[in-house]
Amino acid sequence: MAAQVFGAARSSRRALKVKRPAVMRSIVIAGVRYRPLMATLSTHVLDTATGRPALGIAVSLEKDGAVIARGVTDGDGRVAELAPSLAPGRYRLVFELQGRFFRRVALDVEIGSEPKYHVPLLVTPFGLTSYRGS
Repeated sequence: MAAQVFGAARSSRRALKVKRPAVMRSIVIAGVRYRPLMATLSTHVLDTATGRPALGIAVSLEKDGAVIARGVTDGDGRVAELAPSLAPGRYRLVFELQGRFFRRVALDVEIGSEPKYHVPLLVTPFGLTSYRGS
């Protein structure tokens, strides 16, 4: 049985420059293309009271109580790639909202077989909401 891997060779060359492991994008076995087993996670924080992105929000990702990734929202309120290669499982996404009524928000998320996950957080002084984005 022959397997053909797509994306790993190019990623491997890039990985040498940035010192991160290569990410397999897809694999073909017996003529069938399979999606990668690892997923990416991104997030977006919006202050809906002001209608603006929430800049400078610290975001972390935990697995079994240990922090495995950290990021800070940019000028657009985004952390574009908080975690580039997540195995399926349960994770905790934590937002430190600094100076707001809701000081800390922790969301337990289940990563499955999809290749991309996006979790926006909408905050106001009186409430917050989150959903699975696209």
